[in-house]
Amino acid sequence: MSTARPTISDVATVAGVSKATVSRFFNHRERLLSPDIAARVQAAIDQLGYAPSPMAQALSRGRSRLIGLVVADIANPYSVAVLRGAERACREAGYLVMLFNLGNEPGREREAIEALAGYQVDGFILNTLGRGHSVPDAVAAQGKPVVLIDRRHAGMQTDFVALDNAGAMAQLCGHLQDGGWQELLYVTEPVAGVSTRRERSAAFASCVQAPMAGSVFESAEGADAALVAALVALRRRAGKKRRPAVLAGNAVVTLRVAHAVRELGWEFGSDLGFAGFDDPDWASLIGPGLTCIAQPTDAIGEGAAHCLIERLQGHTGPARRVLLQGQLVVRGSSAASAR
Repeated sequence: MSTARPTISDVATVAGVSKATVSRFFNHRERLLSPDIAARVQAAIDQLGYAPSPMAQALSRGRSRLIGLVVADIANPYSVAVLRGAERACREAGYLVMLFNLGNEPGREREAIEALAGYQVDGFILNTLGRGHSVPDAVAAQGKPVVLIDRRHAGMQTDFVALDNAGAMAQLCGHLQDGGWQELLYVTEPVAGVSTRRERSAAFASCVQAPMAGSVFESAEGADAALVAALVALRRRAGKKRRPAVLAGNAVVTLRVAHAVRELGWEFGSDLGFAGFDDPDWASLIGPGLTCIAQPTDAIGEGAAHCLIERLQGHTGPARRVLLQGQLVVRGSSAASAR
């Protein structure tokens, strides 16, 4: 006998039966076996300490009980929180999650989907970069159910779960207006090809109405001097009679704005108002605390998992669009003016 991990062939040899007989035993079809043969197979299993592969058993039934989850950047707190919610919902339903981190590297999305498909995942939850046609093409080639999180892909008619971006922007702008902040600058990462960024920028343009004024600045990674210049220009436009404030498109932008404000020697809440999307743990530690929209990240992950599992269980209705509400967390950076 082999000294390596015992196999189903080893069990069959010790029991004096065929591999097919052992397979029937493990698939709970021992009713097809005589009591003597079933007892011999069980004795061989006990003697060898054999344990069947859960993956092999699942595949023999046509399902792996694996869900493939692709995230844009595992270093982003949003991705981590969504993963937590999705993993919990999958586990409770009897599924395991296999994770592929894109690391914000363009062009890896097809690689991710094909790699996970190689493990026979039953379906995909995708929080991708949201650019190009690689995702729709790769998904179509696999023919498995898919749910998108946060970012849409043109041409994909599939379930989608995300924050209500328009509603969240309305909350932020309304709060700043109530506080007397009238000259606004929305700072976002480059919007080209990313649906979430486009939606938030469009919502900002719709929300800014007289007496408020606003403009959009796209902050590219590493372009720190340009962001500093944009903040200086904002203060100049505001003059002495209007209060300037920044809205940040996500936690990445929030951190860039915080660095720029420190370089300028300004204070949030007095020299510059602030409100942003995402509520990272450190938001309460900067200046007087940063006002943010907290995304229901756990619920987004759970909702995506539930949609996918329903599809795996036979749901065939039209693609669903699930938008969840954010929670406005008010801190000192958006303090109202004295009246």
